[in-house]
Amino acid sequence: MKKIDWKLCLVADVEAAGGKYIVSAIEKAIQGGISLVQLRAKKLKTHEFFELSLKAREAAKKKDIPFIINDRVDIAFSCDADGVHLGQDDLPLSFARKILGKKKLIGVSVNTLKEAEEAEHRGADYLGVGPIFFTQTKKDIRPPIGLEGLRDIRKRIDLPILAIGGVNAGNAREIIEAGADGVAVVSAILSSENIKKATRELAEAVKIKGKI
Repeated sequence: MKKIDWKLCLVADVEAAGGKYIVSAIEKAIQGGISLVQLRAKKLKTHEFFELSLKAREAAKKKDIPFIINDRVDIAFSCDADGVHLGQDDLPLSFARKILGKKKLIGVSVNTLKEAEEAEHRGADYLGVGPIFFTQTKKDIRPPIGLEGLRDIRKRIDLPILAIGGVNAGNAREIIEAGADGVAVVSAILSSENIKKATRELAEAVKIKGKI
C-alpha cells in the first residue's frame, strides 16, 4: 500500500453539495490541495452511486489522489476504489476485508476510545474520529468529543486519525496539534462559493511547521 498523505480529506457528500455537481467540486478541491477524497451518497440508488463513483474515481486518479467510498463495500469493490470508510452500523470490518483484500484501505468511524481500540484490533487502516465539534452536516450526530476526547484517543491509538465534525480553516490547526493526522471536511469546502480558495485555506491551516 502506498504512503498516504492524510492531512486533508474532502468528504464529497452528494446531498451536502446541494446544486453543485459533485465531480466538478472534487476537481476544484483537488486543485486547491486536498490529499484524499471520500465519496458519500446516502440517498442515491445503487446504480446511480456506482456510475457517479466511476466519474469521481477518474477525477481523483488523474491527480493520483486516493479515492475512498463511504459505507458501500460493494461500490468500493465494483469501481476499484482505493478503499472504503465504514460507520459503526455498516458491514463489519472483517467481512469488508474479505471482499476488498489486504491492499485496500479500510477506515472506521469512531466516537469513543472503546470503538477506536476495537477498530484497531480488528485491523482498520485508519480511523475517522468525531465529531470533534458540533456539525449540522449529519442528522444522526453523536456527542462531540472535543479536543480532549481527540487527545485521549490519540494517546492510545497508533493508527492514522482523520478528525471530522465542525472542522474549518479556523480550527483545523489546533485539531492537528491535538493529535490528528489530518482533517476530513464536508461543508467547509462544499458550502463555499469558491471551492478552490476554501480548500487552499484549509490546506494551509493543516500544515505544521516542518511538516507538509
